[in-house]
Amino acid sequence: MQLRDKVNTALKQAMKDRDADRLSTLRLINAAIKDRDIAARGEGREEGVGDDDVLAILGKMVKQRQESVRAYEEGGRIDLAEQERTEIGYIEEFLPRQLSDEEVAAAVEEAMASVGASSIRDMGKVMGALKSRYTGQMDFGVVGPMVKAKLA
Repeated sequence: MQLRDKVNTALKQAMKDRDADRLSTLRLINAAIKDRDIAARGEGREEGVGDDDVLAILGKMVKQRQESVRAYEEGGRIDLAEQERTEIGYIEEFLPRQLSDEEVAAAVEEAMASVGASSIRDMGKVMGALKSRYTGQMDFGVVGPMVKAKLA
């Protein structure tokens, strides 16, 4: 089952359960996917976006909410921070399991070996290999400096 279908199934279930918070978040996810579909059609891809693009959308939504949580906590708005955390939980249901630190380190080593990375010039190749295999499973904002340190 495609990720888009899973979101739609969860949306219908949230409607049946009358779960307003979950329903609101799932509608936001659907809107973001449809927005990306429209942009893809403008680029000539009639089939719309695939699961990799949906994972990227979901990852971006989680990251936006994490930044909001930090801002709300700094501003003393704990109630809004909790609401954002709840939305993060709903979005993460559709993301693959996050890799542990050890698994991330092993994946970086494997990617470096597979592309034959030897210098900082090969960082783009390593990051490309990681993104193609582990989209949604690791935070590339953390992985980038790790790869850079290993190649330096």
